[in-house]
Order: sequence, then C-alpha cells, then structure tokens
Amino acid sequence: MKMLKKLTEYAQRKSPWILHYDCSSCNGCDIEILACLTPIYDVERFGAVNVGNPLHADVLLVTGSVNLRNAAVLKELYRQMPEPKAVLAVGACALSGGVFRDAYNVLGGVDKVIPVDVYVPGCPAKPESVLDGVILALEKFRRDADHGDKS
Repeated sequence: MKMLKKLTEYAQRKSPWILHYDCSSCNGCDIEILACLTPIYDVERFGAVNVGNPLHADVLLVTGSVNLRNAAVLKELYRQMPEPKAVLAVGACALSGGVFRDAYNVLGGVDKVIPVDVYVPGCPAKPESVLDGVILALEKFRRDADHGDKS
C-alpha cells in the first residue's frame, strides 16, 4: 500500500491534472490561461492536463472575483477534489476582487472562500506567470510528500 501511495505522489508531481474555474472575470486571465495550452507556452511539457471533472483534478486554477452566486460552486468544486490538492488564484480579481472589489455582490478574492496555495498576480496574468504558478503547485506536492515521509 505504501508503494502505491508513493507511485501516486510521483504521478501527481510529474503529471498534474488541472481544473480551471472562472468565478466571474472579464476573461482576460482566461485567455492567457488558454494561451498556456498552445505550443508557444506548452504547459503539457510539464505533464499538465486540463480536465473538466473535479474528481480527477490535482490543481484548481481559479480566475475572477468571488461573488455571492459562485462562492457555493467554488466550495463544492474544492470539496470534490481528492487530497492532496493545490489551489492557484490567477489574476488581480482572484487575488483581491480586482476592479470589482467594491461591487455589492463581490466577496473578494478566492482566499475568502477556500484556501489558496499559490497567488499569480497580474491583470491579466501573463502565461509565463501561470506556468510559474503551476510549477510552484508541483513543488507543494513535493514538499507535502517529503514531509509525509518524515512523519
């Protein structure tokens, strides 16, 4: 059983499955995230796969500010993801609410609803920054696995 756990941890570090959720952004960050999938930036060289099911995802990539309507959906997506998992907040809106932070229905950034592991700033965030964020999420998996071995 321990060998299976080690194999699973290794696979997560080498081939993270990413679920992208747009809370309510202007789509600027979403376009930059889609650019990461093109051959120019090629996030797949890190083994990353874009999936549409939270039950299969290792990394939750969130864009846009959290509002009253999508907070419950975001919590449910996070709850459905298996452990270990990492959350990336991408763009100014996901970090703090961005230009929409003073709107009556905006709760703020993603960290107001679920824990965030990596913050990727920018308006919109550049594809290079998103790739750096994914790499930092993979480092989190490595640290967690190393910490688990010592305990």
